[in-house]
Amino acid sequence: MSKSILIVDDSASIRQMVEVTLKSANYQVTLASDGQEAFDLCKVKNFDFVLTDQNMPRMDGLTLIKSLRGLAAYRMKPIVVLTTEASDEMKARGKAAGATGWMVKPFDPAKLLQVASKVLG
Repeated sequence: MSKSILIVDDSASIRQMVEVTLKSANYQVTLASDGQEAFDLCKVKNFDFVLTDQNMPRMDGLTLIKSLRGLAAYRMKPIVVLTTEASDEMKARGKAAGATGWMVKPFDPAKLLQVASKVLG
């Protein structure tokens, strides 16, 4: 059975590019357009991996990570941030929030597949 991944980004074009990349490796993909939608989905479905943007309306990526870490099902799940934010300060804030990793846009599809394979074991 393939692993399920939740992609969270307010950009439809980024969601589509990430979706195509991950589906090419036979992952099951679900899309959310902001942190709040993602959090609501995670309360009713158990994803194996969450890939989230940082800057989004309604709920940003760091708030989403902190919220998910409060759910028993997501305490240990891999959550990687995919964002344009590249500063060491933001990466440190991501780590403090509980992010498993940090990738900077634009993403390299091969690198994304490597990260997905690594965090999903």
